[in-house]
Amino acid sequence: MLTVDFSRFPLAAGDRVLDLGCGAGRHAFECYRRGARVVALDQNAEEIREVAKWFAAMKEAGEAPEGATATAMEGDALALPFPDASFDVVIISEVMEHIPDDKGVLAEMVRVLRPGGRIAVTVPRHGPEKVCWALSDAYHEVEGGHIRIYKADELLGKMREAGLKPYGTHHAHALHSPYWWLKCAFGVDNDQALPVRAYHKLLVWDIMKKPLATKLAEQALNPLIGKSFVAYATKPHLPNLSDDTLSDDTLSADSAAAAK
Repeated sequence: MLTVDFSRFPLAAGDRVLDLGCGAGRHAFECYRRGARVVALDQNAEEIREVAKWFAAMKEAGEAPEGATATAMEGDALALPFPDASFDVVIISEVMEHIPDDKGVLAEMVRVLRPGGRIAVTVPRHGPEKVCWALSDAYHEVEGGHIRIYKADELLGKMREAGLKPYGTHHAHALHSPYWWLKCAFGVDNDQALPVRAYHKLLVWDIMKKPLATKLAEQALNPLIGKSFVAYATKPHLPNLSDDTLSDDTLSADSAAAAK
């Protein structure tokens, strides 16, 4: 189940991709299938071991095109172990709502993204998330849980402040909002409640069978109750100053500082 829409976020074979906070690896696997050179990074060692196993299984099964590479590694989102401009694409999905220093994470992503590169950010949507918080304290008051609820304009503003240029947004996973409302209402750790079990079966059937009816229903409901908010942005190129625009003789100290 992908949150990033790759029809809106094009990926070319050979692109250097960082899936930051990759979790179980769903976006990293899709990028690998599309021929990218993928680094899946997360602070959870157990999940990284599982992602590495899946990468190896995909390679063995021939699921990745020739030239595609995949690496799974532990790392800190606030101190990425990569040089500046290391990646063409950065994805961070359902992660920023967990991190106190979200501006620091954005700064690190921008640092490792090359000028002209693309970034996809997904977070829980404000409305459905507010319902979850209202129904259950246990949903968010846990170690490593959600510490904030983003409004769309707030997230886009922080992305712009970090130096990114947003170019598109949408909502995703409308069918999952009622599931989480049920989980919160009956207890986030209570998977045996009949309404929760029944709705979970519906979601599994939808994911496995991909029927047209649920696809159309989700498309219609996404603008209303989509569980995730997705934003796409680029890192602008720095302006180039040609030699015939400014000469060394006329470039003052103040203008030189501005040019930098």
